[in-house]
Amino acid sequence: MGISRKPSLSAADTAHIDAQLAATDHLLDHNYPGDDGSRQPVHTVYVPADRFTPSFASEWGAQARATADAHGGMARLGQLLGQDAELAATVATRVEAKLASEPIEDLRLDFEDGFGDRGDDAEDDAAVAAASAVAAAVAAGSAPPFIGIRFKCFEAATRARGLRTLDLFVSALAEAGELPDGLVLTLPKVTTVAQVQAMDYAVSRLEEVHSLPAGRLRFEVQVETPQLILGPDGTSPVAQLPHAVPGRISGLHYGTYDYSASLQISAEYQSMEHPVADFAKEVMQLAVAGTGIRLSDGSTNIIPVGDNVEHAWQLHGRLVRRSLERGYYQGWDLHPAQLPSRFAATYAFYREGLPAAAARLRNYVERTEGGVMDEPATARALAAFVLRGVQCGAVGADEVLAGAGVGLSHLTALAHPRLAASNTPTKDLLHG
Repeated sequence: MGISRKPSLSAADTAHIDAQLAATDHLLDHNYPGDDGSRQPVHTVYVPADRFTPSFASEWGAQARATADAHGGMARLGQLLGQDAELAATVATRVEAKLASEPIEDLRLDFEDGFGDRGDDAEDDAAVAAASAVAAAVAAGSAPPFIGIRFKCFEAATRARGLRTLDLFVSALAEAGELPDGLVLTLPKVTTVAQVQAMDYAVSRLEEVHSLPAGRLRFEVQVETPQLILGPDGTSPVAQLPHAVPGRISGLHYGTYDYSASLQISAEYQSMEHPVADFAKEVMQLAVAGTGIRLSDGSTNIIPVGDNVEHAWQLHGRLVRRSLERGYYQGWDLHPAQLPSRFAATYAFYREGLPAAAARLRNYVERTEGGVMDEPATARALAAFVLRGVQCGAVGADEVLAGAGVGLSHLTALAHPRLAASNTPTKDLLHG
């Protein structure tokens, strides 16, 4: 007599369990949608708001190339960063093309620390002028793919000023025409969940006033205070942010120097690689895992100028590589001479990892036994790594096809299965 295949649990039992887990299902579906697969910039450049012009990005690219040329060229920079001659030459060609075509991926016109307190009239004028300049740059095709402002924080002393600048900028931009696809707004020095909820209210009202779709105005949160990492009740407010305003936050950006100073780290030792920085960034990673919120590391204030160029390049390149290895795919740049080391280190990271990642992807797709038996989650990570390399220009789609045997659409489906099910065109993933 065979063993019965009739289950012991009834349909009513299954329905009871479904009801028990309905809230969990909703939470996972709405609060943890995963990354949307769109392009994430490799860096954010900060500039005082009144210094931006439609030609700003191309001017920075020219300055970056001139600095590289004055110090032996891009290939020599690659070798300074530890790349072998063949890799350095390949990376150099791609970085030179990048600096000529798209030297800045993400630009933030700064009304906070980079602007200071110049009085209300001056800031009002600058906010409107910034919106006009951004609109002109977008129309001319000279704007970076991602662009926006950082305004003053929501602490009592600067709240009204920050809100007014945000309002003037967004309103003037909306009046000029359709908002840029890559518009980014940055809320600095956040200490509580309530400040983020207030920002959610502010942008919601702006959407209503300007007849924008609900959720159109997303924003970044700068993590610069210890109160956001560990709150007064012993919980982590940063972990509550994605769920306090679901879908509204686009990124968390670590603020190297404000955060370090608030923990009494002396100026000499304030760094992206200080243990307090690593702890905060690990908490940030845990807080947003699965939510689709992106992460950005901070900056180094060691600038490649004067006699310090090569030392600063080596430091910057090492820090960029360190961030990438730790899952922080974006950082801040403060000077045009940092662009060569940013792209050289980033491109080398993806190019060095491409052969192994592509081979493992091919084995996974073709179900061929190799030296590593990868599970679906690892295959997604491999595909996401390769896709990031394509999106930033480090590797070509032809190289991926040759190595992994997959085109961009298939690569995207492997990296972001939920996104693939929604039939989002690949071109949208490559251009934000």
